[in-house]
Amino acid sequence: MTLRESLVRLGCMAMSGVLAACPAGGDATTTSGASESASTGESTTTTTTTGVTPTEPTTSAGTSTTEGVGTTGPGTTTLVSDLGEATSTGDDGTTGAAQCPPPLEQPPGSWTSQIVPVEGDALTYVADDQGNRIADFSYAGYHRGEAPIPDVPMVLGIGPVDGDNTAHIQQAIDELGAMPLGVDGLRGAVLLAPGEYPIHGTVLLRHSGVVLRGAGDGDDPATSTILRAIGDEPHQRVVIVVGSGDNHKWQPELANTRSDIVSDLLPVGARSFDVADPSLYAVGDHVVIVHPCTDAWLAAVDGGGPGMDEPWAGNILPLVFKRQVMAVDGATLTIDAPVFNHLDRALSQSYVYKADREGLVTEVGVEDLRIDIETLGGDDEDHAWSAIAMRGLEDAWVRRFTALHFGYAAVTIQTGTQITVADARALDPVAQITGERMYNFDVSNAQQILFTHCQATGGRHHFVSNGTSYTSGVVFHRSTSTGPNASSEGHRRWSMGLLYDNIVESEPAKAGLVVLGLYNRGDYGTSHGWSSVHSVAWNYDTGVDGVGVIQKPPTAQNYAIGGAGTFSGKKPPAPFDQPEGYIEGTGQPGLVPESLYERQLAERLCGR
Repeated sequence: MTLRESLVRLGCMAMSGVLAACPAGGDATTTSGASESASTGESTTTTTTTGVTPTEPTTSAGTSTTEGVGTTGPGTTTLVSDLGEATSTGDDGTTGAAQCPPPLEQPPGSWTSQIVPVEGDALTYVADDQGNRIADFSYAGYHRGEAPIPDVPMVLGIGPVDGDNTAHIQQAIDELGAMPLGVDGLRGAVLLAPGEYPIHGTVLLRHSGVVLRGAGDGDDPATSTILRAIGDEPHQRVVIVVGSGDNHKWQPELANTRSDIVSDLLPVGARSFDVADPSLYAVGDHVVIVHPCTDAWLAAVDGGGPGMDEPWAGNILPLVFKRQVMAVDGATLTIDAPVFNHLDRALSQSYVYKADREGLVTEVGVEDLRIDIETLGGDDEDHAWSAIAMRGLEDAWVRRFTALHFGYAAVTIQTGTQITVADARALDPVAQITGERMYNFDVSNAQQILFTHCQATGGRHHFVSNGTSYTSGVVFHRSTSTGPNASSEGHRRWSMGLLYDNIVESEPAKAGLVVLGLYNRGDYGTSHGWSSVHSVAWNYDTGVDGVGVIQKPPTAQNYAIGGAGTFSGKKPPAPFDQPEGYIEGTGQPGLVPESLYERQLAERLCGR
């Protein structure tokens, strides 16, 4: 039996980086969840195929439809999975294996959170008196976690040449990129044979459907592929740029597709809302939701909380969510993933428009290689600055990858959605230990991003959102941080919906160091203020010498549930005096579920 056949039979699927599991039963192949309309409170049903092999959607009456669009009621259309035919061997740690576990067990001594209790073998979510609640983070990663990362067949293979290999590798990538796309959106892989490849410039992985694959990410060129980044021309360059290279934050819009959102309130976690002109939208449309940064909203969030700096001002920090339309029911649109902040019409008139996807790169990956940046060590900053920058792309991945001696990041993601970084190591950056440096794994203006089974050492902010209110839905999962000089955190200006799930800290640069910050950064940097909101530390281990700071932003909340070590919202250890966030169960083993992300994904894919 093939993996695909196994997945369809089980009714669940492999997911990159985790063991994707269906709750008891395991025979569901569709997710049929009630989504509450923000304006009416009535339920609309979205049916979404989640198996690897798309199946026919069904109507609410049980009849069948065709061509990927189903009907769930009068005036309602829904989008089924658009996953194509990519396959995976499922034989390594990044593609996982499909299993359906027994019911969620609560053995003696275990406990569940008061705000995420288990009822009827499923998680429930309790909101506070401001409507704050923990959202569903399971939509992060390649194809929203609904498909394994594919093992793309090799089409071209090359080995190293003497001297600079930049043009040599680029030629192979562009040759493959000129070939036609397959029906699955893939062209194939360029395979770099074992050896050392000196790189004096920047390699551009700019064609959809192309994978750059090495022979391994170890330190032995006899068995692994090592890109050796040489020199500093241009100054502080990126070694590999994946995607179009555009970091436009989804601002390009298709003409005449903008409509106001007329729902009075979209609470955090909402996936449905009413629009003034629903005729502009169809199932499958890629849309951008914008909540402008108004004076009223700024007043509600205390000017951003920038300490002694000037309050945030002007329309420079809109709350932005890139989404796909999954259902249209009268005036109500249902989108593929939740919003990670309240969108309150009393504070700002939100609107939606169709995204202009011209030039967007999809189905690209980097895997099984090592980037070692040549430096003089110490505080040297005249060298390649980032190993991989992902810009202007969707449904992409980096896996089984190691980067060393970068100054900024091993992987930084900008204007990207639905991306997985799995089994990656970001080791020993070389730069001054100060601002704008050493963000080992960074998200700057990207959404629905999954980092899983990653390792960071010797940097400042190891797992960080250095974006602002354009960043949300980011999951850092089952990863380790060793020797940090500062905290993993939302870094500045209202990053939304970060989940730190089973992260282990060790050996901070000094005892008592803040190693996790879901908090106010006041007048740090450029009026950083409230750096992260509606964000969660779940079973986070701060280590014996680290501290996690959890504080409550105005109109929002941050959470630490379970975990080990020290958590506080008070000053000190917090750098600025603000209300403490929600902290529950520190040092108490047996939290159920152990991983919030894994359970949320399993419940969604299996229809819980």
